[in-house]
Amino acid sequence: MEDILRKSKSLFICFALLFGTAPFTAAAAPSGKNTSQVATGNKGMVAAATPQASKIGADVLKDGGNAIDAAVAIQFALNTTEPMMSGIGGGGFMMVYDARTKKTSIVDSRERAPAGAKPDMFLGKDGKPIPFAERHTHGNAVGVPGTLKGLEAALDRWGTKPMKKLISPSVKLAEKGFPIDSVLAKAISDNKEKLQKTAAGSVFVPNGRPLKEGEKLKQKDLAKTFKMIQKNGSAALYKGKIASALSEEVQKRGGSLTEKDLKKYGITWDKPIWGDYQGYQIASMPPPSSGGIFLLQMLETLDGFDLSQYPQKSWQKYHLLAEAMHLSYADRAVYAGDPEFVKVPAKGLLDPQYISDRQKQISLDNVNSSPKAGDPWKYENGQANYDQQPKQDKKAVGQTTHFTVADRWGNVVSYTTTIEQVFGSGIMVPGYGFMLNNELTDFDAIPGGANEVQPNKRPLSSMSPTIVFKDGKPALSVGSPGGPTIITSVLQTIINKLEYGMELKAAVEEPRIYTNSVTSYSQENGVPKEILAKLNAMGHKFNKPSEEIGNVQSIEINGPEGRYKGVADSSRNGAAIGVD
Repeated sequence: MEDILRKSKSLFICFALLFGTAPFTAAAAPSGKNTSQVATGNKGMVAAATPQASKIGADVLKDGGNAIDAAVAIQFALNTTEPMMSGIGGGGFMMVYDARTKKTSIVDSRERAPAGAKPDMFLGKDGKPIPFAERHTHGNAVGVPGTLKGLEAALDRWGTKPMKKLISPSVKLAEKGFPIDSVLAKAISDNKEKLQKTAAGSVFVPNGRPLKEGEKLKQKDLAKTFKMIQKNGSAALYKGKIASALSEEVQKRGGSLTEKDLKKYGITWDKPIWGDYQGYQIASMPPPSSGGIFLLQMLETLDGFDLSQYPQKSWQKYHLLAEAMHLSYADRAVYAGDPEFVKVPAKGLLDPQYISDRQKQISLDNVNSSPKAGDPWKYENGQANYDQQPKQDKKAVGQTTHFTVADRWGNVVSYTTTIEQVFGSGIMVPGYGFMLNNELTDFDAIPGGANEVQPNKRPLSSMSPTIVFKDGKPALSVGSPGGPTIITSVLQTIINKLEYGMELKAAVEEPRIYTNSVTSYSQENGVPKEILAKLNAMGHKFNKPSEEIGNVQSIEINGPEGRYKGVADSSRNGAAIGVD
């Protein structure tokens, strides 16, 4: 029954609309039986994808820690309880609103390509892209991880508690174990062959049998690694025994990553990219994430169509969403990359006249059958230093995790962190218990474009941790996992909340669509069949079975229900926990 409730978003929406909140939802793990996916609080809020991580974060807030302290503790807990989605073998983007200075900053811990990476390293002998299933488990797929350096940098700038203390709950969780929930059990089952090819097999598939829901997962090697970090900070991973074991394992699997690459890695400090929508100011991710530019581009494109004149589940709304997505993803395929290496025309892509040009390509009467990238350079000085032809090839949609925290002082963290595919590359560092990312497959396999592989370059991302402001004050934090679908999950949540005025849980649960071209469509359960039929009659292709898209975690700030309202998406067994 719990699984049915978790998957049936329309049921949650119904309750939310009737009662202004969602029904009590217990997570699958016994330790989460007293948690809910909706909570309110006056002194703090946490929303994360596992109840254990949410509880650990809330405990930090109760103990006097701030939102950054809690975020650090949550990430280590997610590394333990959601090891298939993120961890110290990956990277991410942390957005922080500092209530004291009233400034919003970004800690960019995105993975980088090692010095030995080559533009053609994902091409086969025939010059064609190596099949994704093969290349994402190869050593070449592993980028130099950044998460731990990012956590340490954020804590040094804003934190009030030592990392040693913030890791302690996760050490215990890894040593003593916890009951596996439905999401992790499915991930293990679906990826058992990948896991069995590395040290991960003995942890998740002991004796060739995937661990099942309710069974206890103990991670002794991960606990050992956490203890090493407690003692030596990030140096424990980027130098010494772990660095040696990590680079040796990657090289054994055909990659080039070295101890020197690890030692060289450093995070960057970025400023958000800003836009306006419905009287709100939106702060989101700048390049190398494509999230912010194309989230804002879609919002501003749609802002000219007065979406809320159409019902929430109308063909007009879904059609306009799809058309805006097609145009933005066409631009994304050409112009998005690491700004340290390529010129990204961010100003031109968001120029009001360029947006107007794109709006003219959308009609309620028909589908634009050949959406193409526009020419934003007309509205921005400069020119491309790369081939402006799409280089994309077939890739599996990645996964990730997103969580958000707010504290008693008004600090807010919106944080998306990843190892890319479920269980990343499938490669576990032997003896140290953490999974390595396959982030370099986010580069184009075909060289020449803005997102080609180059040494020390950051691969294109879609991660979109976002904070929405009203009159200069935070009003909403939002983000999601889901590879390229991240942008549209955040987009639709913002539209549901700001344009349609939905209660936050209902805004998160409202069925989402995703389409990045006229040949690739998906939708969640709950989009009416007659609406899909109408859309398909127009020329769209919503023919695949419904599937879950994204996993939004969000906090509403100073809304009608109090200072903080937190929401966790029902597509995983997450929890929102308030602090009073």
